[in-house]
Amino acid sequence: MVEEVVALLKGARQVLDCTLGGGGHSEALLAAGSSVVAIDRDEAAITEARKRLAPYEASGRFLALRGNFGEIDRIPELGGRTFDGIFADLGVSSMQIDADERGFSFRPGALLDMRMDRRSTGTAADLLNTLDEAELSKIFRDYGDEPRAKRLAREVVRRRERKPMRVSDDLVDAIRGAYGARTGPSEFARFFQAVRIAVNDEIAALEKALPSLRDRLDPHGVLAVISYHSGEDRLVKHTIREWSQSCICPPKQLHCTCRGKALGEVLTKRALAASSAETAVNSRSRSARLRAWRKAA
Repeated sequence: MVEEVVALLKGARQVLDCTLGGGGHSEALLAAGSSVVAIDRDEAAITEARKRLAPYEASGRFLALRGNFGEIDRIPELGGRTFDGIFADLGVSSMQIDADERGFSFRPGALLDMRMDRRSTGTAADLLNTLDEAELSKIFRDYGDEPRAKRLAREVVRRRERKPMRVSDDLVDAIRGAYGARTGPSEFARFFQAVRIAVNDEIAALEKALPSLRDRLDPHGVLAVISYHSGEDRLVKHTIREWSQSCICPPKQLHCTCRGKALGEVLTKRALAASSAETAVNSRSRSARLRAWRKAA
């Protein structure tokens, strides 16, 4: 959804790209005239994106920093810097999916790693081999949108007692064991995404990041977020709606102390979806949902 993001951030002089990934969105924003500071917790992604965007970096219009946008206020190079455009793409980059050693895909033989930041501890294999049935069930239910999550959690526990979960085939076999041999790629993708979200604590990171990103927006600045999971999209939707209310005091508070002024306005009354042309060339974009919000003066 590069074109949609560029349109929403049109005219932004200084943009913060919270999820550099392969650098595609940063490149489009740079080409449109913005200067971009980009962050990512994946060192390999930063290395490759810097090669791609080397001319912009040489001209001083592009800066890449390693960090987690969920802890953006702890990235020292940013200091108190503000921006008139902020963007986040909450998905996994094609580069990460295509690297079997990273374990983000369900291609045969891929290691169950799934860490965005390889300095962190706790891989997908660790999670699948150590969490109890109830904890696994919660992950599959909440992050995989699966009402029959207990069935898969039980199957994972049963299989790991015989052999630890180590590669993608182990999780694929567990999914088929729980739901039938005809279970296919869409189910695999959903459950692999659920495990990835848990490994990287992605929902909590987003929840923590949103207020900080709002505070780093200049007046009239725009925040745009692409999500791929219903929980992420729901969090973004409710948060920007709350910011756009004339009174944002806590519901239990008896008297308004915010003086009834909205912090900004929602720019996308409904989430934008990828066009049919885009999904035809990039099937991974089918679940993408883009929402945007503009900060008040």
